[in-house]
Amino acid sequence: MHKQVNIAKKFPKHLFWDLDASRLSVKEDKAIIIPRALFATTQATFENDIQRLEEIYSKKEIISILRNTKERISNEICELVTKRYNAKPFIRYSL
Repeated sequence: MHKQVNIAKKFPKHLFWDLDASRLSVKEDKAIIIPRALFATTQATFENDIQRLEEIYSKKEIISILRNTKERISNEICELVTKRYNAKPFIRYSL
């Protein structure tokens, strides 16, 4: 499913403020790309943001990376993702 993609053109620059996004590898850097692509999403922007990821990654990859990331992904985003894929719910932070 991995294609040659310039991440700098696919996602907003501010998500990769500390990296040169044009040098990221879709395959090798998915642990960075997936959570960062959803970091600033909201309920209003989720559909658009997740569709961009789905053009590159499978739902299995998206869920797996989000479950294990060290990035600060909100429980709200985790819930939106699991509902979209009808997957077992998970949270990143205890309530």
